[in-house]
Amino acid sequence: MELIGLANYALFMGVFIGIYALLALGLNIQWGFTGLFNAGIAGFFAVGAYTSAILTSPHVAGRLGGFDLPVLAGWTGAMLMAGAIAWPIGKICLRFRSDYLAIATIGIAEIIRLVIKSEDALTGGARGITRIPRPFGDLPYVQSQMAYLAIVIVVLGIAYMLIQRQINSPWGRMMRAIRDNELAATAMGKDIAYRRLQSFIFGAALMGLGGALFAHFNRAITPEAIDPMIATFLVWIMLILGGSGNNRGAILGAAIVWIIWSVSEIATDRLPHEYAVKAKYIRVFLIGLMLQLVLRFRSEGLLPETLPENPPRPQKQGTGA
Repeated sequence: MELIGLANYALFMGVFIGIYALLALGLNIQWGFTGLFNAGIAGFFAVGAYTSAILTSPHVAGRLGGFDLPVLAGWTGAMLMAGAIAWPIGKICLRFRSDYLAIATIGIAEIIRLVIKSEDALTGGARGITRIPRPFGDLPYVQSQMAYLAIVIVVLGIAYMLIQRQINSPWGRMMRAIRDNELAATAMGKDIAYRRLQSFIFGAALMGLGGALFAHFNRAITPEAIDPMIATFLVWIMLILGGSGNNRGAILGAAIVWIIWSVSEIATDRLPHEYAVKAKYIRVFLIGLMLQLVLRFRSEGLLPETLPENPPRPQKQGTGA
């Protein structure tokens, strides 16, 4: 029985690693490749989670919903809604730089969280939304966990391949140019504001997909799941640790940080109750210590950014003597 319990927990961790890897990839598009300091990840995560929950959940009296749409429709709607919310936010906030942009996005994420918590007719308020369908949820527990993990791996793999292909294209080189030298990119005729907005929307849509996967895995979503510590700053630590500007590094950072976060929780839960409550802060300390060590000894992350090689230029045909 203990082995079965460990296997179930491993599957649980695998699903969450995949979900957080999607959030880290979305942040990598914004920060790693474009230099946009988005500190409001929790807001787009929440928009995606609640949008998919509203679209796919059964009818409940007094609350918007009851559309009972397929799960794929909910996930698609989550990405579209997160991207749609990101558009006006980006139009207003992307004119700011670095810490000012971070403050603005934190404020917007808090506005979204408070709206979700207070609008009972839209989001269920503090009770949240329950009875969210999970793909293969009718299977026995272990098989259901395995099936959902397979879905998350497929979604993550598709997202990784599409992002990697886009980053290695001229679009990706242009975004790096904007990140590294905005004046030079402007002199080359690039529309900086439009391209920054593109990156912001793409990253937000991926964060919305991560929120939708989270909601359907738990079969419920409540405002407590939108804690900025869990849904924003932990994602930043994952990206910094793994390597900003490297998609594989973002996934690696998500795996390492979530494993440490989860294993430390198991260790502290085994302590007596009076110590277990205090010991939970050890998790935050361990993550913070690890981040400090990485910033001190390997500031580029475990997998630093690697620039794509320029495609070879065609050789000119000699005319002959």
